[in-house]
Amino acid sequence: MFDVFGSVKGLLKIDQVCIDNNVFRMHYKATVIILIAFSLLVTSRQYIGDPIDCIVDEIPLGVMDTYCWIYSTFTVPERLTGVTGRDVVQPGVGSHVEGEDEVKYHKYYQWVCFVLFFQAILFYVPRYLWKSWEGGRLKMLVMDLNSPIVNDDCKNDRKKILVDYFIGNLNRHNFYAFRFFVCEALNFVNVIGQIYFVDFFLDGEFSTYGSDVLKFTEMEPDERIDPMARVFPKVTKCTFHKYGPSGNVQRFDGLCVLPLNIVNEKIYVFLWFWFIILSILSGISLIYRISVVAGPKLRHLLLRARSRLAESEEVELVANKCNIGDWFLLYQLGKNIDPLIYKEVISDLSRELGGDEQSAHKRPFDA
Repeated sequence: MFDVFGSVKGLLKIDQVCIDNNVFRMHYKATVIILIAFSLLVTSRQYIGDPIDCIVDEIPLGVMDTYCWIYSTFTVPERLTGVTGRDVVQPGVGSHVEGEDEVKYHKYYQWVCFVLFFQAILFYVPRYLWKSWEGGRLKMLVMDLNSPIVNDDCKNDRKKILVDYFIGNLNRHNFYAFRFFVCEALNFVNVIGQIYFVDFFLDGEFSTYGSDVLKFTEMEPDERIDPMARVFPKVTKCTFHKYGPSGNVQRFDGLCVLPLNIVNEKIYVFLWFWFIILSILSGISLIYRISVVAGPKLRHLLLRARSRLAESEEVELVANKCNIGDWFLLYQLGKNIDPLIYKEVISDLSRELGGDEQSAHKRPFDA
């Protein structure tokens, strides 16, 4: 438990060097923290307290609780409507004929805390891959240039190292950039896959859960079926069979109270809206990334916006010399380096790249 809290605490720290973007952080920071917090909340209520209470005549309560916890409880969909206390005991709880009336088993109940934690791990996988692939390159290149207060000699030395590295490795950063783009695509695939995964886990109820909750508030009280009561019932049925004194099989119908579903219904309403918002933002981010890869002019505009203190001619010269990998690395550096120092870096790069171009033009005449 303390190890989990320590990991969550690590996610709350602000990175000194940013190696991704805001949408990426929504996946591995915000979503992972949310899912682990929900998992811990459900775990605390599930294992500190009584997650299920069942009542039935002639069967010891402890035996019934354990049996229904293991084999799961059920509701009768046809009994979801009606006046509680008159037509039905509770929504979904009423008399039924075994083998004829449809029953719905709620097998997810004891697995919610584990599934939430597993989802948190899946959301962290793209971050883990990118951090491994990135290998601390940005951090080494930034070298304290993210601070506006740097000794001039130290600043000039580190700028020279950065510019020399960039010139020496020009047009060699495509693989670096495309691995980040792969991780962005994985984020999108993951959040869409998570929606389908939770839908499977909740027996096909999650994909429309949030919209059903919104529609429920607009319907007539006599006609509406509470989707939260349908998916996360608080009172369910459980059937227990045992041999009677004469050797015949006796059937006992019990009522079970599921207190965790008060928490579960709110958790999954929130997750439905969060996953929808996250998938939309991730989709937009993916479209943006495709546009950046396909559009050199867009890359030039973005680099110009990032290095707004530099001269436009210098930015244009640098942008024209950079392929997608070089542009991506330079853009990421712009997020981390102090704006005034970044302006000087762009100027130095422009001078070096422009000098190379002039040398290339002069060489034939010199010969």
